[in-house]
Amino acid sequence: MLPPPEPDSQAPFPLKTTPSRRSSAGIQPRNRVTSFASSTFHLAPDPRLWGTDLSPDSKEPDDDLHDPEEDSPSSCISRGVDSRCINLGCLFVLMLVFISLFGGYPIFSYTTTLSGLSLLTVQFKVPEIYGFRSLVDVDTPEEAYTKPSWNGGPEMELVFSDEFNVPGRTFWPGDDPYWEAVDLHYWETNNLEWYSPEALVTKDGYLQVTLSQKNTHDLSYQGGMMSTWNKFCFTGGYVEVNVSLPGVPNVMGFWPAIWTMGNLGRAGYGASLEGMWPYTYDACDVGTVANQTVNGQPVAATVNGDAGKGGALSWLPGQRLSRCTCKGESHPGPVHSDGTYVGRAAPEIDIFEAQISSDFVGQVSQSAQWAPFNAGYIWKNTSLNEIIRDPTISTHNTYTGSVLQQATSVVTTTDQNCYEGTGGCFSIYGFEYVPGFDNAYITWISNNQVSWTLNVAGMGADPAVQISSRPVPQEPMYVILDLGMSTNFGPVDLGNLPFPAHMRVDYIRVYQPKNNRNIGCDPKDFPTTKYINTYLEAYTNPNLTTWRGDFGQPFPKNSFLGQC
Repeated sequence: MLPPPEPDSQAPFPLKTTPSRRSSAGIQPRNRVTSFASSTFHLAPDPRLWGTDLSPDSKEPDDDLHDPEEDSPSSCISRGVDSRCINLGCLFVLMLVFISLFGGYPIFSYTTTLSGLSLLTVQFKVPEIYGFRSLVDVDTPEEAYTKPSWNGGPEMELVFSDEFNVPGRTFWPGDDPYWEAVDLHYWETNNLEWYSPEALVTKDGYLQVTLSQKNTHDLSYQGGMMSTWNKFCFTGGYVEVNVSLPGVPNVMGFWPAIWTMGNLGRAGYGASLEGMWPYTYDACDVGTVANQTVNGQPVAATVNGDAGKGGALSWLPGQRLSRCTCKGESHPGPVHSDGTYVGRAAPEIDIFEAQISSDFVGQVSQSAQWAPFNAGYIWKNTSLNEIIRDPTISTHNTYTGSVLQQATSVVTTTDQNCYEGTGGCFSIYGFEYVPGFDNAYITWISNNQVSWTLNVAGMGADPAVQISSRPVPQEPMYVILDLGMSTNFGPVDLGNLPFPAHMRVDYIRVYQPKNNRNIGCDPKDFPTTKYINTYLEAYTNPNLTTWRGDFGQPFPKNSFLGQC
């Protein structure tokens, strides 16, 4: 604040004596104009005469707001509510509103929807973000959010779904958060077609997989395969699909399938699968080594096997990531309390593989693949371990294995109208399972009814080949669907098969018990991410067909073979 002026007897302020620029230019200043305010209100020119205290000790009500040495606004409450408190309060309220709108509401909306409290979600809709899909499809009907167990277990809740209602979706790499189509030849089963992402698209409320006559990559046919590998996995629960099958139920050759595999192996990428598929094993014995034998022992592992291979039981290379892995070798873990590694692999459970019987009736084979193998591929399929609900439509599959896999399988007659060339209706298929050794099982569903159940006791130890029990797969499993052809699976009547053919999938849904939710491809007790990233080329280059040959990586040393 300026000091008060010195008193002057002639004028309240000193007169300016320097001529103005206008006068210095020869222009004389005009007579001074009297102020309207001063003439009307008769205010003296000197503010000190207005009755205002201009001394430096005078305080006005808002002086504290302009004084930087005053307390911060955080102390405004101690002096009573003032404008600063009000401003801060408004900002705080606005922050709460934005956090609730963009953070709290979507979480509350999602959780209340899953628990059946849908009133809020009926009244308000969170806008969808293009390219983003939640684990549970927004088009899944609310009545499908829960489901009873098929095998007397606890009620299950929906943890993943895809209704395929949005038209024009594609599945090239990067197109979808959960699915990715492959672009390769599935040489493992000598398929006749090339798998291309072009063959998979959503249309008319379905996923449509097309098998067509097309010259591509030196092959004459094009089909499609896609999966949720390393994007969505689940451990335990129930997976359900609603499908219309391709072709007609009396012409052989099409091989439509929807199945699951452990995330440590990627379907179509041979290097990732060597020594991994179809093992499900957590013991350290002869079952982990190549051909299930050491120096020709046990004898039962050398005879009564694959008739087309001289009776040999197994040509598998051994379990790459076994419980026998020596310390310090490459293994994804985890470790048992005794210091040994948990046996890891890429097991397979099929929802269905559709086939035509020798008497020209449409069927589905519903199976699991296993390694190591029982003697003669004969598992303990007693009436307690292989439970077939309706023997008039479901029968034990006569195919039980080969040098590359052991199969536990039942074939069931399908609804003959649910094919593209007949009525085109849809049928529900699926399986429910509890992983592990204790009270574990797999129950398969065909045409929305139980077809059969495998109890884990059927895969118990086999002294004849000196192997231990095999658990129902404990690995995080991903979903695969494909449409192709192969004479490995059965006769292919190219002259009568109708092309193009389409498998249509109405939806895929995954459920788990409410008290035992376990989704994700990298669970703590069965991790996969670090291992996959370490050997990523084996999982992304389909031209690498073997782990040790093409990829050039060794198998870990095995303590059972004395290699540690």
